[in-house]
Amino acid sequence: MESVIKDKGIVLTQISNFWFDFTRNIVPNHILSTELSDMPAPFCQQPDQYKNRTVLVKKLKMLPYEFIVRGYMFGSLRKEYAAATGTYCKETIDGEYQLAEKLSAPIITPAAKNCAGHDENITRERLRRELGAREADKICEICLCLYKVCSEYALQRGIIIADTKFEFGYDENGTLTLGDEIFTPDSSRFWAAEEYQVGVSPKCFDKQFVRDWLIEHKLNGVEPGPKLPDEIVSATAALYQECCRRLIGKTVGP
Repeated sequence: MESVIKDKGIVLTQISNFWFDFTRNIVPNHILSTELSDMPAPFCQQPDQYKNRTVLVKKLKMLPYEFIVRGYMFGSLRKEYAAATGTYCKETIDGEYQLAEKLSAPIITPAAKNCAGHDENITRERLRRELGAREADKICEICLCLYKVCSEYALQRGIIIADTKFEFGYDENGTLTLGDEIFTPDSSRFWAAEEYQVGVSPKCFDKQFVRDWLIEHKLNGVEPGPKLPDEIVSATAALYQECCRRLIGKTVGP
């Protein structure tokens, strides 16, 4: 899309850095340094461009999967659950749920990454066949632990983490390592806890705000991406900063 959301990259980087540090006792992650002074010379020589937006990480051999944890009945889960009488990705979802209702327990819905097009939702059983049962189960347990610990922290600060995704790889020693980004408004659904109601689409602190505007104006998926109105750009930037303020206690900038 043509429009630039002011300081969005900084917000995403700082939130992700916070969570990587917060969860390092659960699973190793790829972060080596968040200090610009530790970066190669081209980065240090252009601080205005790279400060607070750049991290130094381990190179990983990434697994070709995303591990999505869903804690609430929403999005594609809600759509398929309603249409297919209680299933998602061919697996049964126990219980009866309204829109945005909390699940009795979070679920893992893995996806295989494709080189082109959208990722492909797959079953846990297929994941276990392709990755190995022990490794697949180990990763899923880590994902559920990450979600539990971080969603509880976020809720204390007024944010419901409805769902999120993780990516893993192996470092040079073959150690399973958490990579990419975690618990950001671009990789998760964040809802305002004070306005949450079962049966109502919640106020969000993520990119769903822009998606909803595109859908409302019949522009979702249009190529090239349209230019957003100034008021939508400003409102989106404010939502990201509010998410940052709640989670890490401050707003951020260059």
